[in-house]
Amino acid sequence: MSIKVHNFMGRFGWEMQKRFPMLSANAYLKLQFMTRRKSQKKYIELFNNNEEVPMPLIVNIETINRCNSNCAFCTANKYAEKRPYKRMEDDLFYKIVDQLADWGFKGHLTLYGNNEPWLDTRIVEFHKYCREKLPECFIFMSTNGILLDIEKVKAIAPYVDQLIINNYCEDMKIRDNVNEIIEYAKANEDEFKNVEILVQMRYVKAVLTNRAGSAPNKESKGKIIKETCLMPYTDVFIFPDGRMGLCCCDNFESTTLGDLTKQNIKEAWEGQAYKNARDLMKDGRQNHPFCKLCDFIDAGTRMDMVNDVINGRPLRGARQSMFAKKN
Repeated sequence: MSIKVHNFMGRFGWEMQKRFPMLSANAYLKLQFMTRRKSQKKYIELFNNNEEVPMPLIVNIETINRCNSNCAFCTANKYAEKRPYKRMEDDLFYKIVDQLADWGFKGHLTLYGNNEPWLDTRIVEFHKYCREKLPECFIFMSTNGILLDIEKVKAIAPYVDQLIINNYCEDMKIRDNVNEIIEYAKANEDEFKNVEILVQMRYVKAVLTNRAGSAPNKESKGKIIKETCLMPYTDVFIFPDGRMGLCCCDNFESTTLGDLTKQNIKEAWEGQAYKNARDLMKDGRQNHPFCKLCDFIDAGTRMDMVNDVINGRPLRGARQSMFAKKN
């Protein structure tokens, strides 16, 4: 087991987010766009030149579309939420996981989207099923930790490889319940020997990306973004009603690339709607009507996975051969 507390750039980074939010956000995005272009282009070339449609790197299943936090950068926060309430049907969830197993999916899996997973009372049961059916997947949970306690951590630990606790706050202090979890985990390492617990210090009023124009605290201002995005190549994003959306930036669930109440997940991923999205995105998001104003940049972990594939390495925590080799 490892337990880590991470704070990006420490006090300096925190103060930059508070005092110079737009400068901090835009400087970070510019740097990330510049450093990722080569890898993104290479990955798209590998994907498109493969003899079969490669599997996604990550499957995101949002089982309930509600959150209990007040993050200023997200429309899923409890004050800004506009989505009709949806909770995935049990049968649909189990069917999706069974299809992933039949497909041979061995990448990264999370039961999380624009939501707080602990608001779903079935979340431990669902993770248990995923671990049983997909033993070679890297399963991770991302939570804001508001509802988390030691008993919940003990309940979920056998079924996840990584537990990410986003400690959202204004004062750069760890919440009392999260601190209790940290202290307990340190004192009882054997109980958590197979899970990584990562506590991330997050400024709750941070300005991040405009999320395709949906971020409450950052307008898109009509600027066309010409950088590409790998989401249609790397991620499956499943809404609670079974539709496969374009990405996590579709906070209002307005895009549909597949419908798992009507089709198989493999068929949808290899289908025409995804192909169209990838064709539009390969030379830059300016070509896609939903994405052209979006300045979202995905987490560094995803790019680590992309570079694993480019360099022929297995994905972290998984043993998936992402691309079929040509003879």
